[in-house]
Amino acid sequence: MNNKIAIFKGKKVRRTIHDNEWWFVVEDVVLALIDSRDAKQYIQRMKQRDAEIAKGWVQIVHTLEIGTKGGKQEMNCANTEGIFRIIQSIPSPKAEPFKRWLARVGYERIKEIEDPELATKRTKALYKAKGYSDSWIEKRMRGIAVREELTDEWSKRGLKQAREYAILTSEISKATFDMSPEEYKKFKNLQRENLRDHMDDLELILTMLGEATTTRLTQDKESKSFKPLKKDAKEGGEVAGSTRKDIEKRTGKKISIKNNYLKKPQNKKLS
Repeated sequence: MNNKIAIFKGKKVRRTIHDNEWWFVVEDVVLALIDSRDAKQYIQRMKQRDAEIAKGWVQIVHTLEIGTKGGKQEMNCANTEGIFRIIQSIPSPKAEPFKRWLARVGYERIKEIEDPELATKRTKALYKAKGYSDSWIEKRMRGIAVREELTDEWSKRGLKQAREYAILTSEISKATFDMSPEEYKKFKNLQRENLRDHMDDLELILTMLGEATTTRLTQDKESKSFKPLKKDAKEGGEVAGSTRKDIEKRTGKKISIKNNYLKKPQNKKLS
């Protein structure tokens, strides 16, 4: 059900979801960038030319099931990073635009490391291009900063595994909205989209309140290790949850809405 066809320079490239990210059929990408019709032979020659890509091939490429006219078949696939690495090894004029783009992106990221404000400006511009209002963008950017402050605090206090961060984040969300992030995404009918990009102003503000309160509690109590940090996360979320319930009681309206931000009737003019 996750198999999709992507258009790559006018050529069809099959792809599938694996480990929650897109993986593309390597042969399809290669065929889109070379003049030969024999992708398999070309890939073998490419690995002979590029010793590094040959050495790391098993890390770059995984065999995944892809839907075809004849049914599911196992095919060599790579994620976006892997596909970019393969493109770099293709000495074809058709690949040159992608190589130039990769070089430009790499240069921009280096400049952003030197001047983080450039990254902030780029993110704002991307949200603006998608149709978000300036006021929403400011809240979203502030929310990113609040989130980073919290995760930095967790890191300093002993959190190491991604799963631990996810559990603590879920504690805050459940106490704030009575839903975990995954439940919230289902509530809003989202799949791989970023949940916070589809929250309205109050949802963003309450998310910030829960995370900022968690940071303050952790600092004040000097909590360390997973269990105390989990307790802080729940308490921080409860503060935001109490505020949400008070707003709902006074307005008579639910804070959590099924509509995604850009699809709300009052925001049609932004799209």
